[in-house]
Amino acid sequence: MAEHSTAYEVKFRLPRRRSSVPRARALLHSALGEWGIGQAAETAELVLSELVTNAMRVRVPRDRLVGVRIEWLPEDSLLRLEASDAGEGKPEVRAPGEDETGGRGLMLVQALAHRWGFEQRACGIGKTVWAELQAPDRAPERDGAEIAAAAVRPGQCVRVWGAWRTVRSVGTERSASGDGCTVVLELDDGPGLRVDPTAPLTVRDADVSSPCSDGEDTSG
Repeated sequence: MAEHSTAYEVKFRLPRRRSSVPRARALLHSALGEWGIGQAAETAELVLSELVTNAMRVRVPRDRLVGVRIEWLPEDSLLRLEASDAGEGKPEVRAPGEDETGGRGLMLVQALAHRWGFEQRACGIGKTVWAELQAPDRAPERDGAEIAAAAVRPGQCVRVWGAWRTVRSVGTERSASGDGCTVVLELDDGPGLRVDPTAPLTVRDADVSSPCSDGEDTSG
């Protein structure tokens, strides 16, 4: 579950399973959309994927969670990505042979990041591996931001079926296959919306001067 600590910081913990890597990417994508720096998403998602994947591979008990922290530092034009695990050791960049299929994660991080490193966790066991990317300034304000369905909050406006609707409640239900979940958005008008947690939705915050139910939207 994501925790919004400050205006430009998100922290969450992930279980040690394969689905956690795309979950981390989706939450990062949502955060960058909310902050107006979505143009940095492609590189940032690639770097975060490698950090989280490496943390998942550390030899620790399977009930140990992986901590993720995302922070945008607009005054420094930097995006900081962190993945924390309970393992020991020092992460090192490898130079795998051409016939090896793995071991290139930190090489990729090193190539894409402005700088990267690791530090022992101040409280508790384990370490935090971090990377900082050059991040653009906030994009000009536009009519809505694209975020993952899992990050939508009650009270926001969501654009569906060609119009803006108010989100009354957000819930989840088990998918028909039983191996995942579906986000259920109850709206102020029309049927409930059921979508995959990572599906992109266009949202905006509601205010008096910009109500949600403002008629048909012709912007596409």
